[in-house]
Parts: sequence; structure tokens; C-alpha cells
Amino acid sequence: MNSSAPTARFPRILGHEAVGLVESVGENVEEVKEGDLVVPVFLPNCGECIDCGSTKSNNCTKFGNKPIRDMPRDGTSRFRDMKGEVVHHLLGVSSFSEYTVVDVTHVVKITHDIPLDKACLLSCGVSTGIGAAWKVADVEKGTTVAIFGLGAVGLAVAVAAKQRGASKIIGVDLNHDKFEIGKQFGITDFVNPSSTSNEKSVSEVIKDMTNGGADYCFECIGLASLMTEAFNSSREGWGKTVIIGVEMHGSPLTLNPYDILKGKTITGSLFGGLKPKSDLPLLAQKYLDKELNLDGFISQEVDFKDINKAFDYLLQGKSIRCIIRMDP
Repeated sequence: MNSSAPTARFPRILGHEAVGLVESVGENVEEVKEGDLVVPVFLPNCGECIDCGSTKSNNCTKFGNKPIRDMPRDGTSRFRDMKGEVVHHLLGVSSFSEYTVVDVTHVVKITHDIPLDKACLLSCGVSTGIGAAWKVADVEKGTTVAIFGLGAVGLAVAVAAKQRGASKIIGVDLNHDKFEIGKQFGITDFVNPSSTSNEKSVSEVIKDMTNGGADYCFECIGLASLMTEAFNSSREGWGKTVIIGVEMHGSPLTLNPYDILKGKTITGSLFGGLKPKSDLPLLAQKYLDKELNLDGFISQEVDFKDINKAFDYLLQGKSIRCIIRMDP
């Protein structure tokens, strides 16, 4: 393991999705105040740099061009253990704690009207899937969609695609139970790669199901081989593949240049292309206005002392999102 990687520094407080109340603020912080309801996010959004001011990107030039090492401004940690030794942050959030310290560039103020469990969903995974479908792909009514990986992110893509009026939404997953679960989120068809004929690849099956390939494909796992399969499943001429998953092995992506010449496109999507400060409050309001369905994403709830149960649910493939409550 590369000891210089930001996620390789231990001990550290894990967790990068949450919602909470501001307990106090530091000097020169004017954007939020004590008592505000906020959602911490891993993606910085300073609101001042050229990228934050552009509609073409949700990057942040000021804070987003280097690995997140503890606090983004000075690279130091605000956490200490009982012996006074450093405990590191994770992705600027560190939510597996009753209290955390977050730079204001990683905090989004939202309305108190939204229920806490639904607000928590907006902190990463669900927002990522919704943004990928609405903002990056811009799914249209009557189009066909293929989603590789039906975790919370993939299911959020399905919800967003359904609300845009997609005619066919194909879910691809090795867990066959995900088909029945996926139907609640908008999945209309299902492909289990382990059950397909040895003579046909997943992309060939999807091409048969969509008369030539899906209009939009989303890779939500983080495997280069699956990214290639998603790209191969898209339609010649205008098929668009959106890469959401973070490649977990550092493997290169291999594509056929001829497919690109014939009009297929592929693009990445970090946090669904959303700008946290401006887009998350809009998603919260859409939920309150019943324009965004967040029901069904919460599969379990546990107390903080039972956090290991949440990991068990995840490993067993039984969890979409498990809410960990800090309340005693």
C-alpha cells in the first residue's frame, strides 16, 4: 500500500456521508452559524475559483487539485486520541463520530424542513446517482438506460431515469435479489452476468434487449472491465456511457477507437456533476415538493454502538443505505 495515499494514513475516523447541526464555527466563517442544519460532502466547493464559477465542471481549483489530507487548508488534523496522538480525517468529512470538524468548503447548509434521514442520503451516493442521470447524461423521455451495479448509486440513477421518463431501465448485478429491490426504484429489466449464456456477453444481451444498444449506460462499481462492458453496451451513433465508479485496482480502461469514431461517447462523473453548495439545497427542495423520490433507500437503522452491524449488512448484500444514529 502506498503510504503517501490520503486513505492510507491511520488511525483515522472513517465515514463520508452525514447530516448534522453546527455546534460552533471558527474565525472568519460566515456561511453557516450555530444551529444550522448542514450536510458535509467530500467534494470541495469554495465558490471562488474558476471551476466553481463555471457551469462546465464541479471541480474546485482551490481545494480539489490535490489529495485531501486532513484539513484542506493546512493539511493538519483536528482529531487526537486519549494519548494526545494524531487521528486522521477521511475525505474532509469523518462522519463516524458524534462530533467532527469540517472545513466550510465541505459543508452545505440545507433547510430544517427535510427529515434528517433523507438529508443524510444527499451527502454522497444518492446525489451522485441522481446528478449523473439528470445533469451529466441528461436522460430524456423514451430513452433506454443500462445501469451496471445496483447499490445506492445505481438505484439512484434508476430513480432519476424513471422520473425523466426512460422507457426501459436495465439493471445489471450479480445479486439476483437486486431485481425485486430494483423494481421499486424503476428498474424494468434485469441482467445477471452469471446467468447469461456462455455464448453471449452482457453487452450483447443488452444490445438484443434494446435493439442495438442502450442510449445511456452507467458504470457504478469501479472496475475497468465493467466500464468497457458498459461502453460496449451503448448504442452506435449517440450512446453515452457515464463512469461513476472509482476504479479500485488502478487498471487502465481499454476502448475500441472505431466505436468512438462512430459516435459513442464516454465521460466521467464525480459527485454526479453536482455543485454541492447550489445543487444539494435544490435536491432537498425537490424532495419536499415531492418531485424527487428518496423513499426506499434506507434499508436499516442502527445505533452508533452497533455500527459493526451496518458493515455486516453491507457485506451480506442486504444494505442499500444503513442509517447510523448518534443519539444515545
